[in-house]
Amino acid sequence: MTPPPPGRPDPWAAAPSSSSAGPSTLTAPRPEALDEGLTGKVVVVTGGATGLGRGIVHEFGRHGCKVAFCWVPMPGRDVESFALLTEAALSHGGAEVLSRRCDVRDRAQVEAFIAEVVERWGTVHMLVNNAGIAHDGALWRLTAAQWQAVLDTNVTGAWHCTATCAPHFRRQHWGKVVNISAHQAARPGFGVANYAASKAALEALTRAAAVELGASNVNVNAVAPGFVHTERLDALPRDVIDRAHKRSALGRLAEPEDIAHVVRFLCSADARHITGQTIVVDGGLSLE
Repeated sequence: MTPPPPGRPDPWAAAPSSSSAGPSTLTAPRPEALDEGLTGKVVVVTGGATGLGRGIVHEFGRHGCKVAFCWVPMPGRDVESFALLTEAALSHGGAEVLSRRCDVRDRAQVEAFIAEVVERWGTVHMLVNNAGIAHDGALWRLTAAQWQAVLDTNVTGAWHCTATCAPHFRRQHWGKVVNISAHQAARPGFGVANYAASKAALEALTRAAAVELGASNVNVNAVAPGFVHTERLDALPRDVIDRAHKRSALGRLAEPEDIAHVVRFLCSADARHITGQTIVVDGGLSLE
């Protein structure tokens, strides 16, 4: 190896080992504004009375969080009764819980719901945008109302909730947002144009919000499940479910807790350096 010219330091030389050389170039992690433990934290889950939302609500309740969830009536489903049962189960398990009817498409209702949460518990630490609907059908048969309802709920609703919680996150310099996307955002099947478009937009919103809220120490991520054993799955044709089983690398469909565990992880200290990402939890369905 050719030696360096006289007077020029050798770039391969070892750094001085003297303790008086000053602080290391590897700085210590910046202290968090809040204790990273979940116990006692306030989480808001939209669409938390049934299905995947109910599984997420129970997951946070089991980990000692104060849980607020909202719901809306849905045709053919007694959502209010499910909400009461979910609330009772959480309370019986020792969790503090608040359940309210709130349509996330309506900004005024969202603001009133979050204001009540803050009045009761002082702030909001975590938000899970789970509320979502589907109106499946060939795109040339979708009505304007069916298209708009899905976009308004799945995307605009998440924006309403995130924007309403953002001042609380920014004030305390800490927050977590997890948006529930779907594998159809990247791999749509037939008849889900509005749903796939809404979830792809939700993932874009996730990245944009991560950029805007990052300076306030807020992590914003998305989880994209494949098929999950919920009430919605029961409404799908049997052949669709059978194909999902066969296409899954693991040969099974997800249970709500499989998704809820990942949502909780993204709100934990272990995920503090993850933001703007979409975590696919589909059992290998997208590997085909």
